[in-house]
Amino acid sequence: MALPASATTEAAPPDEPDDRPVRLDAFYGGAFAVLQPKGWGYRSGLDALLLAAAVPARTSGRIADLGAGSGVVGLAAAARAPAAHVTLVEAQPVMAALCRRSLALAENARLAPRLAIAHVDIAERRATREAAGLTDGVFDLVLTNPPFHPANHRRPPDPVRERALFPADDMPLDRWLAVAAALLSPRGRLVTVLRADRLGEALAALQPRLGGLAILPVHTRVGAPAERIVVAARKGTRAPLRLLEGIAAADGAGKTNDLALRISAGTADLPQLFA
Repeated sequence: MALPASATTEAAPPDEPDDRPVRLDAFYGGAFAVLQPKGWGYRSGLDALLLAAAVPARTSGRIADLGAGSGVVGLAAAARAPAAHVTLVEAQPVMAALCRRSLALAENARLAPRLAIAHVDIAERRATREAAGLTDGVFDLVLTNPPFHPANHRRPPDPVRERALFPADDMPLDRWLAVAAALLSPRGRLVTVLRADRLGEALAALQPRLGGLAILPVHTRVGAPAERIVVAARKGTRAPLRLLEGIAAADGAGKTNDLALRISAGTADLPQLFA
């Protein structure tokens, strides 16, 4: 099902009056640009680009970026997969407004016709989500970097940053992943980036719903414990779980390696997730 040509799936309300500073960040060598918070909120970085590296260039159909924030993952996915249509799903009004502003940038004119925004809280009822353009069972790929910090960690005073980092009381990780799985079409795929210590919760949420799970440990440097994991899964299969050889973003001395540079440039692929 093709998305309409409009850049949003809703009648876009006026941007919130907001005088907080933003910065314009270019990605993939200028392939796209994103307005991001400056000195407040949460600014996407390597985690977002790591998630986008899981999008094969041959991907077509519909992609959802669940918990889009400023839209880096979704725009990167659109840049990597020219045959795909991408929906940026974001609950916070100020961040959804930034996404709309980013889609209107001249730097994104080539990608914008294939991008849409669903301004909705995924904790809402299914009917409310679908009214905003987030329909169950129609997405071929769901990408998500959910709020994954444990509730007992110190919370920042900025409410926008807090919501980006910590799950709401009514949307723990297992429910977030359940909604993500429900969005998938038959044989659709889910990819998420999480803290490594959330692996048990992720498996408990995904294994009853999806199969073919692949777990990719991500190390900040060679020899260090994995701090992140990329988890991929597929609907409609009973293929067994695979634990993949980990990757590192730096050598043992902490020097950024070629893989990290290629992830940042948009030229790296993580094909082992979908073997």
